[in-house]
Amino acid sequence: MTKPKIVVFISGSGTNLQALIDATKSGDLECEIALVVSNKPGAYGLKRAEQNNIPTLVKTLKQYKDQGKTRLDYDIDLATEVIEKLECTPSLIVLAGFMHILSADFLQLFPKDSVINLHPALPGAFDGAKAIERAFEAFQKGEIEHTGVMVHRCIPEVDRGTVIVKQICPIEKTDTLTDLEERIHKIEHELIVQGTGLALMMANK
Repeated sequence: MTKPKIVVFISGSGTNLQALIDATKSGDLECEIALVVSNKPGAYGLKRAEQNNIPTLVKTLKQYKDQGKTRLDYDIDLATEVIEKLECTPSLIVLAGFMHILSADFLQLFPKDSVINLHPALPGAFDGAKAIERAFEAFQKGEIEHTGVMVHRCIPEVDRGTVIVKQICPIEKTDTLTDLEERIHKIEHELIVQGTGLALMMANK
């Protein structure tokens, strides 16, 4: 039986990508990571992909801006290149620390609910960038008692899609921002595998 093909989008060190790679190797995740996409040429996650013989695609928004093109041009070309490189539409696209907001035009080029995102906050709490830092500041002000992590469907509204899986992350009074980041990342590594597995299962129903 052919395993479903997934594509992982990254922008940084790729620790969540590594969690997915490890899960596919151990059999905890029944799929093939067919492509790793980065919008940052220097992302260490690209090395992780290469070390595991996974094809990569690097495409930067700066190239488009330098040519006077738009984010929409970038998004449409990115989606087209992913499909061309795979020679098929992937079963799932997993955004694992991908620091670029994808447009509705990108999402429309793939089947409904086939793009998911990992976000280091609970639903509706800290949408968008710097979610961990903002949660830490809110905790220090006494505004929240905990934060969390979720994997959700991607829709044009940032971090507002249907939640697939979520988990609370405690914040201790003695925590530094680094302590909280480490705790969040540990949860992320577990949740991205769980969320990807659930999304694939739902897609096959």
